[in-house]
Amino acid sequence: MSPTANWSYPTAIRFGPGRIKELAEACKAAGISRPLLVTDRGLAALPVTQTALDVLEGAGMGRALFADVDPNPNEKNLAAGIAAFRDGGHDGVVAFGGGSGLDLGKMIAFMAGQTRPVWDFEDIGDWWTRADAGAIYPNVAVPTTAGTGSEVGRASVLTNSETAEKKIIFHPKVLPSVVIADPELTVGMPAFITAGTGLDAFAHCVEAFSSPHYHPMSQGIAVEGMRLVIDNLPRAYATPTDLEARANMMSAAMMGATAFQKGLGAIHALSHPIGAMHHTHHGTTNAVCMPAVLRLNADAIRSRFDAVAGYLGIDGGFDGFCAFVDRFNDSLGIPKRMSDLGVTDPDMDRLVKGALSDPSCGGNPVTLTEANVRALFEEVL
Repeated sequence: MSPTANWSYPTAIRFGPGRIKELAEACKAAGISRPLLVTDRGLAALPVTQTALDVLEGAGMGRALFADVDPNPNEKNLAAGIAAFRDGGHDGVVAFGGGSGLDLGKMIAFMAGQTRPVWDFEDIGDWWTRADAGAIYPNVAVPTTAGTGSEVGRASVLTNSETAEKKIIFHPKVLPSVVIADPELTVGMPAFITAGTGLDAFAHCVEAFSSPHYHPMSQGIAVEGMRLVIDNLPRAYATPTDLEARANMMSAAMMGATAFQKGLGAIHALSHPIGAMHHTHHGTTNAVCMPAVLRLNADAIRSRFDAVAGYLGIDGGFDGFCAFVDRFNDSLGIPKRMSDLGVTDPDMDRLVKGALSDPSCGGNPVTLTEANVRALFEEVL
């Protein structure tokens, strides 16, 4: 049986099957009366999106849709979305979909009232204080996948189309005011998206747990998030209509995004430039990178995985966990190398430079250098 609950951590979350019908109420709670629903092109015409628009229209909130969103959204998508937001006289955003729709929707709400370029708010130091906090519009998030956890995040990933770099844009008020987490919306995901997005949530939890930074709350959340993915992703993959498994995966996705306040690491440092330059699916890219990164970090993280492997249902401590990850990927159709994802003739120097400049580097338990990052790329490519 799928659970239903109302949570206030880390924001207001309306969790449970069928709760998309509360979308208009969620908008009202966020102070939104004229929302712009932002999603990606693939979702725009699907029944789940039309249902959300029906709910808004039925409440007298209009039926405004923006769907010019690439799989790795960029500043061009953002400019078009801001224009649609301003032209429509909107006062908030419903960010709807997977990571791309959620991230761009949040950025439209953030940037529609700003005068500085979006790159001025990259997640570096206190750059977020440059924003006019009073000009940030509210947003409500509705995930239709269980992976990125962007629905509970204070940042978005945006690709610079000119430099082919993924940038993390941060501000505390980017956090959605309300989340509708309805597992019924994820039932129609293709199997490979279920796998890739689920393994994105897994990567978030694994890297947060591995990070050397001190954050016991995130550490605990990461452990339970890993367990939920291990127990439920195979069920959701094999039986798409298993609502209990879908609900647990939605929880795991939000837990991963909450936990990685503790830090990410080399998995994401590699994945971001590969995705920006070669347009691979983010979660699947993370999954391909994970075994090599676990081997790199082995000496630094062995003892902590030895301590929790039994709770995760895995024998053999850290070595057993690594063996499990290989089997897990295989069972979910994840390829062994990036070449199987279409990455051909990569610019290795550019990839290494992109990885070393990625903010995720700071959370890796082993210091990343040009030499070990190059070796990782050579192994996964």
